Amino acid sequence: MKLIKDIAKKSEISSKDVECYGDYIAKVKNTKGNKNGKLILVTAMTSNKTGIGKTTTSIGLADALNKLGKHTMLALREPSMGPVFGIKGGATGGGKSRIEPSDDINLHFTGDFHAIAQANNLLASIVDNHIFQGNALNIDTQKIFIKRCLDVNERSLREITYKIGKETITTGFNITAASEVMAILCLSEDLDTLKTNLGNILVALDKNGKPVYAKDLKAENAMTLLLKEAIKPNLVQSCGGTATLVHLGPFANIAHGCNSVTATKFALSHADYCVTEAGFGSDLGAEKFLDIKCRVIDKNPDAVVLVIVLKVVKEHGDGDIVKGFENVKKHIQNLKQVFKLPFVVTINKHEDDDIEELNKLVSLCKKEKAPVVVCEAYAKGGDGCLELANEVLTLADKKSKLRFAYEMKDDIKTKIEKIATKVYGAKKVNYSKMAEEKIKLAKKFGYNDFFVNVAKTQFSFSDNKDLLGAPKDFVFEVSDIEIRSGAKMIVAIAGNMLLMPGLGKKSNYLNMQINNDGEISGLF
Repeated sequence: MKLIKDIAKKSEISSKDVECYGDYIAKVKNTKGNKNGKLILVTAMTSNKTGIGKTTTSIGLADALNKLGKHTMLALREPSMGPVFGIKGGATGGGKSRIEPSDDINLHFTGDFHAIAQANNLLASIVDNHIFQGNALNIDTQKIFIKRCLDVNERSLREITYKIGKETITTGFNITAASEVMAILCLSEDLDTLKTNLGNILVALDKNGKPVYAKDLKAENAMTLLLKEAIKPNLVQSCGGTATLVHLGPFANIAHGCNSVTATKFALSHADYCVTEAGFGSDLGAEKFLDIKCRVIDKNPDAVVLVIVLKVVKEHGDGDIVKGFENVKKHIQNLKQVFKLPFVVTINKHEDDDIEELNKLVSLCKKEKAPVVVCEAYAKGGDGCLELANEVLTLADKKSKLRFAYEMKDDIKTKIEKIATKVYGAKKVNYSKMAEEKIKLAKKFGYNDFFVNVAKTQFSFSDNKDLLGAPKDFVFEVSDIEIRSGAKMIVAIAGNMLLMPGLGKKSNYLNMQINNDGEISGLF
């Protein structure tokens, strides 16, 4: 690794804007450079439990672009300790395509997630204290919406009951990445905007059915104090020496799954190319990146990379490549017909892939008139992504205009239904009684022009994880709605999706070791 101050200097980041956290990690102040870089979005087919390799591909692609003489920066989301200790393990890439120092990044890093949890939980505590101290705002204790959060998988905290005096309150915890404070921080570029958005969090209803906001409790300044450092992007580096901003925002299945607006705009203004990724498949992360984040940053991706894996294609077809390719085909159709963006399919080659099967997969992509290349980011780093980089450069020179899946003027149900039918392939959407009531509430309070953020399984286009491939004409079930007035989002929870994951029987923490010298193994 190079010293982080040297990485910053190479990317023309002023030394006065760099706050070093040791030799290899820094915070950067939110300053604007003099460049107007091109935006490259990396997304993927529908995942399995171990993932597709978007991060590895993103890192390899950025390193390859730099090898070709194109000044490139990476902008990635921070790992959550939920999956780090759960099934997927660390989230800093792998092999010769990693960001460093990976152990630090995967663990506490610079404390951003802890700051978010503390700010969120402070607000919950302020609500409880207000009720305990006399409840001057007349809060209805059965209509409190704010939940506490923490950054580990903890199924036992999904629902909790506690007392304040004689009042019994039933609530629960979300994982930190799925909290509204995380979403607000991801979408806020400065402390004033952050403070305003935090103040607009709908925490409860009063006993007359009127909204109670965080600003009514005078909570926004104290919350912003806790987040004053977390709003600054973190600067690290890839194996190939690419400057990498790692900041906020994982979990596109239960959040919008993108790194911060601040980090992406910083990279775009300091480099000729910014490579970024959106969580899980294009139906989740890319849809939210395009329909939410692109509207906020007012910029379209200049090229999209769709990552696929032979093994996962076969899983979607119960061993049959042609049948499983229907899943890839649907992702291709969405990028081509729904969002109208230039894209390339890249096959993330694994060491044990059969060459004949890989060639068949290439042929299937070409049959869909999709440009396709094989990359070997894990095994070869940037050298394994040079063909992909050249294809991306060609695509990024083409003019394109993003078409959104929905219009902001659409009502809440129309937005949900356009995503479900156009992007997922559903024939219609059903709403539970609870979801219907909350949609009415959102309309009553004037939230019709909010973004929609669908929380659903990452393993299927549908809300049912067992419907693999590209299911058609299914009914999409919306079981609940969360109103995120500070983040200007309506979260539509589909099927039995939960915003607090649990650990599995063979979670990754079982593989981790640390010796007396502090050396770690098994983390990623």
